[in-house]
Amino acid sequence: MNRPLQRVAVLGATGSIGVNTLDVIARHPDRFEVFALSAARSVDKLARQCEQFKPRYAVMTDESAARELAARLASYGLQTRVLAGPSALVDMAEHPEVDSVMAAIVGAAGLASCLAAARAGKRLLLANKEALVVGGELFMRAVREGGARLLPIDSEHSAIFQSLPEDPSTWDARVEKIILTASGGPFRRRDPASLREVTPEQAVAHPNWVMGRKISVDSATMMNKALEVIEARFLFGLGPERLEVVIHPQSVIHSMVQYRDTSVVAQLGTPDMRVPIAYGLAWPERVASGAQALDFRALADMSFEALDAHGHRERFPGLALAWEALRAPGGTTAVLNAANEVAVQAFLDGAIRFDQIHHVNLATLEAVTASNPATLDELLALDAQARAAAGESARRMSH
Repeated sequence: MNRPLQRVAVLGATGSIGVNTLDVIARHPDRFEVFALSAARSVDKLARQCEQFKPRYAVMTDESAARELAARLASYGLQTRVLAGPSALVDMAEHPEVDSVMAAIVGAAGLASCLAAARAGKRLLLANKEALVVGGELFMRAVREGGARLLPIDSEHSAIFQSLPEDPSTWDARVEKIILTASGGPFRRRDPASLREVTPEQAVAHPNWVMGRKISVDSATMMNKALEVIEARFLFGLGPERLEVVIHPQSVIHSMVQYRDTSVVAQLGTPDMRVPIAYGLAWPERVASGAQALDFRALADMSFEALDAHGHRERFPGLALAWEALRAPGGTTAVLNAANEVAVQAFLDGAIRFDQIHHVNLATLEAVTASNPATLDELLALDAQARAAAGESARRMSH
């Protein structure tokens, strides 16, 4: 069947999600065309991607890096136009010739382009947690008003989306609860008292997934699951009391939906991000992702652990902050996210201990009061205020 090529802007192309997205796209040259790529400062990596995919545009948020990339691409004889600065990300997200936007920029830096894609009615493949955790109802309103098609790329939220009824208007009536699975990370059975001794190298060594350093630390503290609970609240519209987390160390079941009749529908797959990426790119169809199929002969060992077991609540105290933030005034989830970004970076820089990440988050939530921000500028101001408070808290602890 002949179909027009789907033009894709990959924002955050040099990170793990961006790289996996381009891997899936390369497998289907008859379906997808790379229209734009972006990175912050990774000139060498983005130059190689431009050489392979020959996009119309390349964006570097760092202006000196953009100049270096432009010179490099010119020496290759490529016609790719290089743009610079955060505003160029917004331009690509809302460009009239772009069909789909892969939103894979880590942190609050990706929020403006996510909002732009939503307002422009794009197919928005959302791998940026902050659009929902920070943007919350403001972002979801932009999705509704712009008529965007929002497709979650996090493995957990993609699994939930695949397990829910097709008609979102029936979710509230038919669904009892959503169950997000968590691997438990590298410290699932570690003595909580010993977590103060954890090094950055130990924290980023995830047993199942290959991810960036920040999200790997979040997995080790289970703050990644706290953020995913917040995402699920806004994505699927169910109250916090209908969101649950269970530890599933093998990462085979990516999440589940329990219906009113107690039936449970789950999505299973190998721990490979190309699976939810391929699903988002091709939805409602399905295409080859490049991931290995499950070998059911090796699945006899699947297990589950409740959060109340094995000292998990003491080991992962940050997880409970998700429900607390969701029940607090609007914008509190943005404060939590900003605090955690600052705290994780301070830990990676050697300024605070691993167990102090949670204390920075708590101190910031106590210091900064959210008040239902109604615009992007108000959200960014709240984000900046929270980062400043978290930075001050981390400095006090480092001394």
